[in-house]
Amino acid sequence: MSSPVTYVGVRHHSPACARYVQQVIRALRPAWVLVEGPSDVNDQIDGLLADHQLPIAVFSSFTSDDGVVRSWAPLCEYSPEWVALRTGRQVRAQLRFIDLPAWHRALHGRENRYSDADTRYARALDTLSRELSIDTPDALWDHLFEIAEPHDLGQRLDTYFDLLRGDAEADEHDTAREEYMAQWVAAAVARDDGPVVVVTGGFHRAALVRLAGQGGEACWPTVPPAPTDVHGNRATSYLVPYSFRRLDAFTGYQSGMPSPAYYQDVWDVGAQVAADRLVERVASRLRGARQQVSTANLVAARTTTAGLAMLRGHQVPTRGDVLDALASTLVTEALDVPLPWASRGTLRAGTDPVVVEMVAALSGDRVGRLAPGTTLPALVGAAVGAWRDQGLDTVGPVKLELRCDIARSRVCHQARVLGVPRFTWCSGPLLGSDPSAETLDEVWDVDGPLVGGEPAQDVLVALIEAGTYGHDLLAAATAALEERLGQTAPATVLVDAVLIGAQSLTGSLLTRLGACVGHLTNVAETGQMLAVALMLWRYGDQYGVRDSAALEALVDQTAGRLVWLVEGVRGGPGPADPQRLAAVVALRDATRLRTANAPLRAEVVASMGRLANDRAVPPDLRGAGLGVLVSLGEHSTDPVTTLRAMAGPTTAGDWLAGLFAVARDDVADLLLDELDHVLAGYDPHQFLTALPALRGAFAYLPPRERARIAEQLMAVRGLVGSGRAFLRLHTDPAQAAAGAELEERVGRVLVDAGLWEPR
Repeated sequence: MSSPVTYVGVRHHSPACARYVQQVIRALRPAWVLVEGPSDVNDQIDGLLADHQLPIAVFSSFTSDDGVVRSWAPLCEYSPEWVALRTGRQVRAQLRFIDLPAWHRALHGRENRYSDADTRYARALDTLSRELSIDTPDALWDHLFEIAEPHDLGQRLDTYFDLLRGDAEADEHDTAREEYMAQWVAAAVARDDGPVVVVTGGFHRAALVRLAGQGGEACWPTVPPAPTDVHGNRATSYLVPYSFRRLDAFTGYQSGMPSPAYYQDVWDVGAQVAADRLVERVASRLRGARQQVSTANLVAARTTTAGLAMLRGHQVPTRGDVLDALASTLVTEALDVPLPWASRGTLRAGTDPVVVEMVAALSGDRVGRLAPGTTLPALVGAAVGAWRDQGLDTVGPVKLELRCDIARSRVCHQARVLGVPRFTWCSGPLLGSDPSAETLDEVWDVDGPLVGGEPAQDVLVALIEAGTYGHDLLAAATAALEERLGQTAPATVLVDAVLIGAQSLTGSLLTRLGACVGHLTNVAETGQMLAVALMLWRYGDQYGVRDSAALEALVDQTAGRLVWLVEGVRGGPGPADPQRLAAVVALRDATRLRTANAPLRAEVVASMGRLANDRAVPPDLRGAGLGVLVSLGEHSTDPVTTLRAMAGPTTAGDWLAGLFAVARDDVADLLLDELDHVLAGYDPHQFLTALPALRGAFAYLPPRERARIAEQLMAVRGLVGSGRAFLRLHTDPAQAAAGAELEERVGRVLVDAGLWEPR
């Protein structure tokens, strides 16, 4: 092996490392430049090096047992990996990515390929920071490398990364990656074409040096094959536009440098000018947010910056020097949380607004753009064609009449389900809560998804990232809904399936919906699913699903599951559960409407009979069980007799709530006299105890019905007036009842003391 190998360990997105990589490659003019990155895109390197506006990212997506997994390998102008590729191309070196593809198990659970080792050698970083009296690892890095510009930068980097990794063993995932990258290095060396430069994260450098002595063959390692999902979609990697906002550690990015706009200036014009620009950028940002920043503030900030840099031994101010100076000058209130650059991670709740604007100024608003002709997923072209055909390449509100615009509605909903921006649903039928379907219009706010006939940048990113789901909008949206099953309420998935136009509801989506129903354990969630499926089966004319055999089967399956779940509910007196009662209402409706399913009716009748008479069942569910029997004409017990048994102040109101929720039209008049008798027998304390539940029960009656009942009760007592006016009390009923109870207690005390004799 005569070809020498130079290993360059880097920190991702570091201008100092990028500058060093550039120097090494220009000096050595190697035959091969090997870079940590996804080896499956080696045939796309020419496209990667096209005239893009950075930042961009290599985006990979695939389907695993846990659903669709996505991975990004971000690149900006000062990323050492990007500089290695560009400089290697300039010196006519051959270029290769040498890391495992994103779909390999060694990278599972890692959305960002470059989220390397900061967290793994955090203890060593903290120790080193304390020894040097520097607050954070980011400040330590700036102190040692970004502003120092030492002549022995390569040796310092090697020492730094070797020290941080120490003797610690990598986990099985990093071991697999390092062994695979070593095979690429060995193959390049075995070809004996000339010098080889290897650019990887500093965490991996020592392992690759150690593995270099094992030798290898001249043939390149095999790239692990891309998996194929159940829809026949193969795992893919594409370029996507990225942004400084997504790159910033303060917004959750897992690796690399925070404050990308600042480090872009460090790369472009050096640390001194970057520090000056940072003050100007923060001032401009704050003034744009209507924060007062005077010339005196800026003079004070620059003076404080210079003082802090001198005190900390910096020939050039670091990012931390400038930020600390700005904070001490511009933040006038006490801080509720530490300054964000004093630690790593996202901004905390309670961060001072001035500090938030400072962080935003450092992040920058640069957004990447792909060069024309870049290879894109088929979904991008399909979406553009669909939007043009449906006249959705517009700006402003779009009103759709579902009777004739159902195709346009479906295209909009497909974009919404896929998370494509610029399609905002404003109003329309609320499936599952509007069974009469009186609203047959939709209004969307479409904000120009196409610009000059091409997708807007944010739209393009969303379409590329959704491309793994399918090659057209309907197929992709259907696959996206399948992925959400188990994470989202199945009723929501069912509604979205109808709205996107998967009206046949056949195949894997329906199978998985049915499987989800079979595993539901929550009565309310199952009831919601039954109500939505039943409503669509009855009223889904405009969506093409009315009387659907698939929905009919889903209704029967969900109703059967709900019967089983409801009968398992146990508990004593307590507040009536509106969602649980709504589930029983859905079960009642399903039993009424599915007349062809005699076994379901028999099962429901038997189950509700047991619930109505089981003392271990909560009162509201006992009342609802009796209500179902009354509605179906299957009751053998007189509701009046049952009311007498449930007349206690802690049970009567909840029992009535269940009964009224399910069968108010059948029982309200029947129970009125007996209920009046029961309430008249309560003492003030009992009445006050029962009042909240009673109010909840009568809330199930429409206002006109409540007014009619009030007039009947007034007539019995010889009172004349409007029942509707009687219901409009000037004080809260609970307060009035509490006042009456207080008066009764005071009266008893006065009588007992001989101070008052009631007439």
